[in-house]
Amino acid sequence: MKVIEQTREEARTVAMLRAIAHPARFRIVKLLAARQACVCGDLVDELPLAQSTVSEHLKVLKDAGIVRGTIEGPNTCYCLEPQALAWLKREFGALSDACC
Repeated sequence: MKVIEQTREEARTVAMLRAIAHPARFRIVKLLAARQACVCGDLVDELPLAQSTVSEHLKVLKDAGIVRGTIEGPNTCYCLEPQALAWLKREFGALSDACC
């Protein structure tokens, strides 16, 4: 079996895309982009998912570096990580530049 060896940059991009590829997580990213920031309860109000499920999706997005969370009292306020979005923009921009 052949194995594709990835550069660190390729692995980072693939991890981010895997995290965003789930429909619920993609929706969470879009909601965070529209709202700038929100707590888990706000997302639960917008999605047909249990709070524990939304929390798990936020953890996946956070582990991939797509979102960051700031503890504010009893809640964690989540927002998109600008550096992650800039990274993906560069990666896709490079692909776009290579198109014929």
